[in-house]
Amino acid sequence: MALDPDDPRPPYVQVANALRAAILTKKFAPGDKLPSRNELARTYNVAPMTVQNALRELRDEGLIVSRQGSGVFVRDRTERPVGLRPHIERAFEAEHVTIDFAGFSGETLHGAMQEPLDKIRAGRLRPESIHVRILIPDTTAPLAIPCRVEDLADSPEFRARATAIMHRHVGAITDTVKELGALGLVREATATVRVHHAAPLFKLYVINGDEAFFGFYPVREHVITFGEKPTAIYDLMGKDAILFYHSVTDDDTSTGSQYVEQARTWFDSMWNTVSAEFTP
Repeated sequence: MALDPDDPRPPYVQVANALRAAILTKKFAPGDKLPSRNELARTYNVAPMTVQNALRELRDEGLIVSRQGSGVFVRDRTERPVGLRPHIERAFEAEHVTIDFAGFSGETLHGAMQEPLDKIRAGRLRPESIHVRILIPDTTAPLAIPCRVEDLADSPEFRARATAIMHRHVGAITDTVKELGALGLVREATATVRVHHAAPLFKLYVINGDEAFFGFYPVREHVITFGEKPTAIYDLMGKDAILFYHSVTDDDTSTGSQYVEQARTWFDSMWNTVSAEFTP
């Protein structure tokens, strides 16, 4: 099933749309395992990386989940998750953009911000200001979770691995935002990272002060090999977190308005009290 050569959309978008339609029409039912990346590449006559980018889109929308060593599966309840990416992309159309994130690695945030930041670089978006705050755990210190399955003890090897992932995604966000400011493409552009010592049991996004996304990190067991030694780890599965959406309404007493207000209050309290400056 080759893609339409006359379709102006990027190939990964076309593949994502085809798979999304197959999921929503129950061709792939909830719980079903999708074909492998290479099988999908052959089906759509595209490169495996194109399929990977398409799957990332569907994962960010909450339609699929990846399970290490098992494959990619249709999420059991596709009607519940809310897509973060479209909201972040729309947020960058505002004159003043603010994003507060609290969570583990910032990987999902990095993916969701890539396209709007590229549009700014290309001159297709021009906000006056961008201010990003990222609140993550200090992985240079022992953590209660993730931990070893054997004795629930801290794993320095896992923390080193997590630190590298965190630095990659958080560093990409901060470098790009600051670059846009240095190039004069955004009048005010800041991206600040702080760390804390609490276990990151959930992820929170507050977007432009009036939208909030919240999701719990499920704890899953999986095996990671450090050198030649396989180690069973209880890990936080960020990509399996279902995000719940809340927004400010005209009614200050509405659940959405109160939730966003409390999310902002919680984030500011953590940011201003028990967190410290992140040192790459």
